[in-house]
Amino acid sequence: MTLDQVMAELVTLEDPRMRAVNERHGDDHGVNLTKLRALAKRLKVQHGLAVELWETGDTAARLLALLISRPKEFERDELDRMLRQARAPKVQDWLVNYVVKKSPHAEELRAAWFADPDPAVASAGWALTSERVAKSPEGLDLPALLDTIEAEMKDAPDRLQWAMNTCLAQIGIVHPEHRARAIDIGERLEVLKDYPTPPNCTSPYAPTWIGEIVRRREGA
Repeated sequence: MTLDQVMAELVTLEDPRMRAVNERHGDDHGVNLTKLRALAKRLKVQHGLAVELWETGDTAARLLALLISRPKEFERDELDRMLRQARAPKVQDWLVNYVVKKSPHAEELRAAWFADPDPAVASAGWALTSERVAKSPEGLDLPALLDTIEAEMKDAPDRLQWAMNTCLAQIGIVHPEHRARAIDIGERLEVLKDYPTPPNCTSPYAPTWIGEIVRRREGA
């Protein structure tokens, strides 16, 4: 399929009701993600088409681009530019999780983004840091991360606050020696304490999140 054909198909998948729901979360598209994934499955990996889709600037097209790209083919500066262009939360989330985490440039970008003055960019750095906290913490200064979270999370913008809170929870879950302090920070800051959580889902409030996941793991 050509770029024009793919864009035309995306138009047919547009649902005004879905757009209204997504726009409440800052995502300006109306395509059901299950249908988007089905389209990506039909297209398979096409990195050149993915680059063309990204350059349209259309949110649905960019989400599709991330699904059909080859993460290791993106250069470091290309990924940095893409993140700074990705203002829709879902695009940023997929870019970090589906592409950057699989890139050989992931650690370099994590370090560069972590303290970026743009809160949206910094949130990506924190998301990558949470991944390292959970899977490869060697070389990370966990007490220093907790210091930063304690000092800055309460007043951080929403997306950055969420990413810092995730890092706090991961430290508490994966590293028992820091668990008491992580829980204490969460209890004092009360970030996301009243976040509406559906039944059978774990609250993002860090003390609850930590306690529930540790209980499951220790009971397994």
